[in-house]
Amino acid sequence: MYSLQMKDQRLVLIDQTENGIAPVVIDFVSGKTAYRRKYGHAGGEVISRAVGIKKGIRPNVVDATAGLGRDAFVLATLGCCVHMIERSDVMAKLLDDALHRAANDEKIGALIQEKLSLTCGDSRQALLHVPFEPEVIYLDPMFPPKEKSALVKKDMRMLQDVVGKDEDADELLNVALKIATNRVVVKRPASADFLAEIKPHTSIKTKKHRFDIYLIHA
Repeated sequence: MYSLQMKDQRLVLIDQTENGIAPVVIDFVSGKTAYRRKYGHAGGEVISRAVGIKKGIRPNVVDATAGLGRDAFVLATLGCCVHMIERSDVMAKLLDDALHRAANDEKIGALIQEKLSLTCGDSRQALLHVPFEPEVIYLDPMFPPKEKSALVKKDMRMLQDVVGKDEDADELLNVALKIATNRVVVKRPASADFLAEIKPHTSIKTKKHRFDIYLIHA
């Protein structure tokens, strides 16, 4: 059982059934997300290639399965305007709290206010009401671990519990393909089947993941 509480002026998600488990908090200013902001560019974020970032090109992106907001934040720091959609009210509250705190940070406040925004809702409907024409729609649907015995990171386990299974992921892909003007990018585990059994135009593979790219032809 989980609950939202304010702790150290941050909204956190607490697991009330397990003692000693650190709460989950979304933080765009410090921690892992800040590390990706500082060093992700030099290391070459694969996601930037997947969404089509090139010299002089920074597409507008809708992250239709925002979750913890990490990929959306990285894309925003790379210069894209990113609108996040999160259907879970709990996760949306954590994201909103993180956005407000980051917006007041002297280093990244201006970036957050200009590049990153949020809607709480079902993406199948919310995609019709985003604040800009989405050139790229990014999907990272929840996917259970292949091995039942595999250890799942605490924040991802809690995210899975709160958000639940993305049983509508196939339908969401079909909706996204009708709305995106340039491409739809789907992040999948390396060994997973194609979403909705629709073969992408191309894929970018990493050791653990795969970015399936569906190009929209005019």
